[in-house]
Amino acid sequence: MTNSIENLAAPWRGIIASLQLCPGYRKPMRFVSSAAAITGKGLDGDSHSIEESSRQILLIEKETLEELQLKPGDVKENITTQGIALMQLQFKQHLLIGDSVVLEITKPCSPCSRMDEIRSGLRQQLAGKRGMLARVISGGTIRTGDRIFVQ
Repeated sequence: MTNSIENLAAPWRGIIASLQLCPGYRKPMRFVSSAAAITGKGLDGDSHSIEESSRQILLIEKETLEELQLKPGDVKENITTQGIALMQLQFKQHLLIGDSVVLEITKPCSPCSRMDEIRSGLRQQLAGKRGMLARVISGGTIRTGDRIFVQ
C-alpha cells in the first residue's frame, strides 16, 4: 500500500471540512485545527480513543449536515468531510488523509436516541446517513483542509 498522494488513482476525493474531539460523555465537542491520530487507538484527546474499538473515529458528510440544517459537531462526529460519498464506502475500505494517516472503515454509524435530544425526529432523519465509523491503521497528524483519498 502506498501513502503517496501523487501515486493514487482514487475514485472519490474530499477534504476535512471540520475536526472535533469529544472530551467526555455529554460534553460539547471541542473544535481543533489539527489532531494526532494514534495507530490502533483513535484521536488523541478524544473520549472514543480506545484500543481496538470499531468506533475510534466518526466521519459524516458536511453535505448531510447542511441538508438537515445542522452544523459540524452537532451529531458528535470527529471529522466532517466535504466532497466524499462516505455512505458508499465498504467495510475495511481505507481512507488516506493528508499524506500519512490511514483510516479503515468499520461500519455505518446508527443514529442513537441522543439524536432526538438535539432535535425531535433527528434520529429518523439520520437513518442511513449518520456517517461511517473507522479505526486508525496508520497514525500521524490530520488537519482541517487535508485531502481525503479512497484507497
